[in-house]
Amino acid sequence: MPDMIETLIKRNLHEVFGERDAKKRREAIAQLWTEDCVFIDHNGKSHGRDELDRAVAVLHQRLPGYVFSELRPVDLLHESGRLAWSYGRPGQEPIKGVDVALVRDGRISLMLTFLDEVPAKLQLAARRQPPVVSRFIVATSMPTRT
Repeated sequence: MPDMIETLIKRNLHEVFGERDAKKRREAIAQLWTEDCVFIDHNGKSHGRDELDRAVAVLHQRLPGYVFSELRPVDLLHESGRLAWSYGRPGQEPIKGVDVALVRDGRISLMLTFLDEVPAKLQLAARRQPPVVSRFIVATSMPTRT
């Protein structure tokens, strides 16, 4: 089971949150997430696969050209795991965070996303934008790197 959880979490990073093609992303969500899934980040909760897909679509609209990378191996516990990642454009300072996932019946049922580092320029840009459902509208209390 640990290998399956590691695979789920890595596939989610690349095939769900990293996928810009909506059809491929929705197919991956159907394979990797439970129907009653919950995704929680600094912007709130997304309930179900459709809301998750919308949150990812907004992320891609808001931050075009950004790419996810794994920072460390997946850390596993019983029916759960976490993955540290970065998200940015090549050659620019990335956002860094951690996904913590709970797995039920071979699929992700709950994911919590924590932001560890957010470049100061993204925090300033987020303050000027109206609130939207996005993975990375940044709260002013998030750690920054200058």
